[in-house]
Amino acid sequence: MFRGRSKHNLDEKGRLAIPARFKEVMNKTNDQCLVLTNHFNCIWAFLSDDWKIIEEKAANLSLFDRAVNTYRRYFISGAQECPLKQGRVTIPPDLREIAGLKKEVVLVGELKLFEIWDREEWEKEFERAKATFPEASQSLSELGI
Repeated sequence: MFRGRSKHNLDEKGRLAIPARFKEVMNKTNDQCLVLTNHFNCIWAFLSDDWKIIEEKAANLSLFDRAVNTYRRYFISGAQECPLKQGRVTIPPDLREIAGLKKEVVLVGELKLFEIWDREEWEKEFERAKATFPEASQSLSELGI
């Protein structure tokens, strides 16, 4: 599972060094390719097998549901396979632009995926999460978490 947060820098070509603990997760599955896609103000990074599960579920959703069409147009259409080369992944320019990534980024472990945030945007998001955490914790405790 992807855990923890860490700060990194993108190089001029949009390459990002993957931290050793994240590479260990990838090595356990022999997966040397990530599927990157746009999400709310960040990029989500999935292992290929986990992405295939999402694709299979999305393929079975109604073609005539507006919410499904929005989901496919934004989230599914943004997906790009990005191989690891020398421990780095190149984030495609369109995904960098959509997520507003500059040089300084933060990687955020989310168990089955990890997020890639622009550092400044991450700091704002983390403050929002910190402020609403007590309320979210209560809801999750009611679900047995």
